[in-house]
Amino acid sequence: MSSALSVDHLVNKNVMGLGAYNSGLSVEELKKKYQVEKIAKLASNENPFPTSAAVLKALLGADNLSHYPDPYCKVLSAVLAQDLDVSEDSIVVGNGSEDLLSIISRVFVEVGDKVMTVVPSFGLHISYPVACGANMLIAHLTDDLEFDLDKITTMLRTENPKLFFIASPCNPVGCSLNSIEVQLIIDSVSHETLLIFDEAYYEYAKDDEDYPDVLSLLKASGKPFVLLRTFSKAYSLAGLRIGYGVFYPTALAGYVHKLRTPFNVNRYAQKAAIAAFHDHENLEKTIAWNNVEREKMASELIHLGLSPKSSKGNYLFFATDWNGVELAQRLLSYGVIVKPWLEEGYEEYIRVSIGAKEENEQFIDCLSKILKASAK
Repeated sequence: MSSALSVDHLVNKNVMGLGAYNSGLSVEELKKKYQVEKIAKLASNENPFPTSAAVLKALLGADNLSHYPDPYCKVLSAVLAQDLDVSEDSIVVGNGSEDLLSIISRVFVEVGDKVMTVVPSFGLHISYPVACGANMLIAHLTDDLEFDLDKITTMLRTENPKLFFIASPCNPVGCSLNSIEVQLIIDSVSHETLLIFDEAYYEYAKDDEDYPDVLSLLKASGKPFVLLRTFSKAYSLAGLRIGYGVFYPTALAGYVHKLRTPFNVNRYAQKAAIAAFHDHENLEKTIAWNNVEREKMASELIHLGLSPKSSKGNYLFFATDWNGVELAQRLLSYGVIVKPWLEEGYEEYIRVSIGAKEENEQFIDCLSKILKASAK
């Protein structure tokens, strides 16, 4: 069969110009391509700790795999609803929070609708709405890579977008909003705008004294909102793909249920999420480790003459004199996987995850060698 057969005419025109999501090389691909054995996988903000013993024990009890799982994840939803003090009917669980982002876009975005987000951003906050025909409105961070509250609130009031996606802590930078700033945003959103607040890195930030209880602020507003969280990061369940959203009013959840795939979260993932959510000791160990290693890595980058941005996530964002893609390629040859940022205006930036001690040391050592060699 000829590979020259054109299919462009079959493709949704809104999808034609989109780039593929930059998921990076797998460990297996890297070993094969560069013949390296020691790998530091620091591109996807995964938890360096393995799945907890409590989760593994729960998975041993997963039975009846010949039948479909609970389509509404009722046991997990009840656990989450009780902890968050929300209605069980307001919880929707997805195959990762990315799954919910996709469904939200398909349910609520029509061709020509204004959809707003902040840049640099998680790429799916843009690509999913664009695929549905959205007219994207972009509020850039400040030159110091902090939230530009004047710009954001002004655009919300004047443009009145149908949807507004915002993440705090911000991916990829790691900056976050305090309670006053969150309230300013809420006050600037009309009842005609659906505010989608992405807290994928909530667990890493929640204990900081200036990090707000976003859910309480959203509930008190009486305005429509979605709050997204995930088990992929701090809970070490990226390989099982499970995240969730709180939808208000609950009618929003009803519409999302109409379009999600009927059994979008498998039986293993549901059991694992419940066990992980109750394993407080393992979560706190993860957070404590991340805080120490993140500050240590930031200090090492500063020692190399770089300026990593202050972060409340499990990652750091920094620029060099290199093009990010070229630097990432050089690091791959050393067995180090990082994420070059591809958004326009941020091509010299790299996002690096906080990994295990040995991975972090490998990254700093290899980066130092590259920078020193290029300075000669």
